[in-house]
Amino acid sequence: MARAVEAFLRAAGLSLDDENLQGTPKRVAEAWGREFLDGYAISPEEALGATFTSPRGTSRELVVVTDLRFHSMCPHHLLPVTGRAHVAYVPGDRMAGFGRLSALVDCFAHRLILQEELARQVASSLARVLRSSGTACIIEAEQSCLRLRGGRQHDAITHAEAYEGSLREDGALRRELWTRLGARR
Repeated sequence: MARAVEAFLRAAGLSLDDENLQGTPKRVAEAWGREFLDGYAISPEEALGATFTSPRGTSRELVVVTDLRFHSMCPHHLLPVTGRAHVAYVPGDRMAGFGRLSALVDCFAHRLILQEELARQVASSLARVLRSSGTACIIEAEQSCLRLRGGRQHDAITHAEAYEGSLREDGALRRELWTRLGARR
């Protein structure tokens, strides 16, 4: 990766003799490997970690964690995406720790992934791993490719939603989720 960054800088007509660019290829490769593409090295099961048995009587009660900050990279332009994820699920047989929901978001956000697919992967992984009857992932993000390129929509916020099971099918349950999301503002 460092050799590719060096080739990129040279192709851009830059001299690696510039003191500000010395070591840049190595630093960029380390940042991409450790911060932006490390999600490929972890599965959703590993991200969620040890799960625990759901308490009785929680089969229709929502677990909601809002404002999980994340960063990612747009696969089309390799430009940064930053945002917040809101994750919800109806406990099935298993539950996960709240911090593990953030780890699940990062598992997918730290891949080259579209925002829409990020939401879908989080919701479907929760449904599968926790055997949840209903899951949701709602993403609000600032896409650098939209804000800095082309039309330069500096204030644009993009939204993507994904629902599985009862949160897709049960309008009242989905409204309850959105009521909770609205109450936080």
